[in-house]
Amino acid sequence: MDEDILRKIKNKDQQALTQLLQDHYQFLYKYTVQLTGNPEDAKDVTQETMVKVIRSIHTYEKKAKFSTWLIRIATNVFLDMKRKEKRREHYKNERHEEACYQHKGIEWSDTLEVLSSLEDGYRIPILLKHLYGYEYKEIGKIMGLKGGTVKSRVHYGIEILRKELQEDD
Repeated sequence: MDEDILRKIKNKDQQALTQLLQDHYQFLYKYTVQLTGNPEDAKDVTQETMVKVIRSIHTYEKKAKFSTWLIRIATNVFLDMKRKEKRREHYKNERHEEACYQHKGIEWSDTLEVLSSLEDGYRIPILLKHLYGYEYKEIGKIMGLKGGTVKSRVHYGIEILRKELQEDD
């Protein structure tokens, strides 16, 4: 990248930045297709890379070629996506194992299904209280509610859960 384009971009010239990204898009996309082995994943990695470039272009210094900097960002985006996917898969496997457990004759998967169907206003406080161990006051701060409101939502949410689970039996 020449000094003139870099200077324009650092002076917040949106057209110069747009042109730079357009000039490098195909190069980046071809790399991400090879990296991911999947055109759809490559689009995601390319898009996320472009967003990161836009956010951090002011940190680019001409110590390395722009394309090298771009590839480094794309590679990191790809590795981050792989780590997230691995965590999701691990969590999914744990939930599957938990789903095999029974409590008082009720399958855990049934409980999860009913819990996921609750409105957020009930589901989130129940999760924070009973799965993560937060106090009502802490949950209130998280959700922007009073502690008493949280306590009643947990109570009514559990009542809804019990009712739904009894109907399923």
